[in-house]
This record gives sequence, C-alpha cells and structure tokens, in this order.
Amino acid sequence: MANQNLDPKRLEEAASKLRAIAHPMRIAIIGLLENKEQMNVTEIYETLKIEQASASHHLNILKTKGVLDSRRSGKNTFYFLRHEALSQMIDCLNRCY
Repeated sequence: MANQNLDPKRLEEAASKLRAIAHPMRIAIIGLLENKEQMNVTEIYETLKIEQASASHHLNILKTKGVLDSRRSGKNTFYFLRHEALSQMIDCLNRCY
C-alpha cells in the first residue's frame, strides 16, 4: 500500500527547492558559500566570472526557495547558506533510496 503520509504540498515544496538548486551556476554558488561563511554579490560574480545581473538572478532564486539567506551591512548584502534547508533536502533524497 502507498505511503499515506505523502503530503502533496510538501512534495511540491521539495521539488521546487530541488529545481532551484538543479542549475550549474546555482550549484557553483552553493559550492562557493560552502567554502566561505558569507559573500556579497560582487565577490560571487567576480569569483564565478559572470555578470552581476546573472549572479543576482541566481541568488534571488536560491533565497526565494529558502536555500540561502542574506543580511545587509551598509551598502552590501551578504549571502549565506541555510544549512538546515540543505540538510533537509539531503535527508529527503537519502530516504528516496
């Protein structure tokens, strides 16, 4: 019998987060932020050698989906990983196997 605890809303939220990280540039951003506690947009786009607008676009998607969070300091916005969100996604994937 099928698992009756599968909540369609939660499944869609999980799929949405997975779609958000399933992009090469977003994976690269996550990789950068794993190695550094936080980075601002300039540091990210200069390190990845991409346009500022592209970096901002990808950061916005990751933040909207709850993968990243940010804090302002003066004129800069610093981005950092929400480790609990990533841990939940990894746990979810592990349960699928």
